[in-house]
Amino acid sequence: MANKNFDECTSFLIDNGLFVGRICRLDDVLKTIINKHGYVKNVSAALAETTALGVLLANALKFEGLFTLQLQGKGPVSTVVVDVTSDGKLRACANYDEKRLEKAFALRKTQDEIEATPHLLGNGTLAFTLDDGKSNYHQGVVDLQGKTLEECALRYFRKSEQIETMLKLFIEVPSSKDGEYKAGGIILQRIPELGGKDVELKDLPELRNEVEVLMNSLTKEELFDKNLSLNEILYRLYHAHNVVVTKENKYEFCCRCSREKLLNTLRGFKEEELTSMVDENSKITAKCGFCSEVYEFSIPEIVEKLN
Repeated sequence: MANKNFDECTSFLIDNGLFVGRICRLDDVLKTIINKHGYVKNVSAALAETTALGVLLANALKFEGLFTLQLQGKGPVSTVVVDVTSDGKLRACANYDEKRLEKAFALRKTQDEIEATPHLLGNGTLAFTLDDGKSNYHQGVVDLQGKTLEECALRYFRKSEQIETMLKLFIEVPSSKDGEYKAGGIILQRIPELGGKDVELKDLPELRNEVEVLMNSLTKEELFDKNLSLNEILYRLYHAHNVVVTKENKYEFCCRCSREKLLNTLRGFKEEELTSMVDENSKITAKCGFCSEVYEFSIPEIVEKLN
């Protein structure tokens, strides 16, 4: 029977804790997210890849609350946002100008290609945010510079966190409309204070190089092979480096939007402003950007809530 442990992220240690790593792969959760939006293929691919990166990064942190990865740019795709909660709830969305996107593809003659995520966003920023819903809020921001999303994320760690990091992301884009997207990745970080104290300093460069070479030997076909569990993949890669699995997290789609939250937002508008939002059916319509759920409100209903 196939090992269908997709929509998971596995944390692990190698070389007696000298290197801390995470490996993930997503399919069903991406199917849910992408089906809710109906984006064009390039945008769906960018969303899938960014979601995998968000899961890998969130797994590196000990937190209660919400981790958000946000890409913002001045290109045809203006934003890509991924929310990951500490209890494994996931949602993601993007904003883009389809006409600008088509013009960019025509100019670059890439209509039939899947372009790298940074190409779609252009100049912009990459931001990580931690919010516990109380008083603790932390954000890290770096310029969106790099040919690939991997390069952009590694630049963040080099500039902001100064943690030695190795990263590889994978994306599988379906050839047909009814096909399924898959995304995943593996990340390794060297955090000396956590382990590896028995390693000689002179041996570190060679050891680090070997670990990275093995990481780069991982193929898309292996990662997305339903007959291989993530633990088996890790053993294949790092059995000679004393690999130890420390945590396994599952992920599922969940949107936190609600009628009550939207009503609370509408409370902030004056009644004359609300009147200007009313459509031909005497309703105010709001659509959630994350799950595409549509909510309708009447002016009396909102005013009643205000009172």
